[in-house]
Amino acid sequence: MAELLGLVGLDPSLADRLPRQLSGGQRQRVALARALAVEPGLLIADEATSALDVSVQAAVLNTIRALQRRLGLSVLFIGHNLPAVCHVSDTVAVMRHGRIVETAPTTVLLRAPQHPYTRALIAAVPTLRVPPPGQRLP
Repeated sequence: MAELLGLVGLDPSLADRLPRQLSGGQRQRVALARALAVEPGLLIADEATSALDVSVQAAVLNTIRALQRRLGLSVLFIGHNLPAVCHVSDTVAVMRHGRIVETAPTTVLLRAPQHPYTRALIAAVPTLRVPPPGQRLP
């Protein structure tokens, strides 16, 4: 158990804690450790970061990416957060109304989306606009 907790970036001393004593990010990492206990070839992560704040999402996504590299693990990452999906995916399938409308390598999909729905999803991703010094955003 200590090895699995360490693998997902948790201190093994957390093993004796109850779920209510852990943060949301720690609970997600415990779930990852539990899934890895059976040494799967494929990990299915359905909305694995949806209930987490942005900084914790980043930590969990980075953990998943590190596990992919370290263990040669395939991950089916299901989510509505396109930047999160793209962060951990080599290939992305975009679904609309329960049907796949486009599949492509992540970089190709982001640079040259073919389906109008994919283009709309990419256009909807918020971007941070930083005003020049001394000016405010409208």
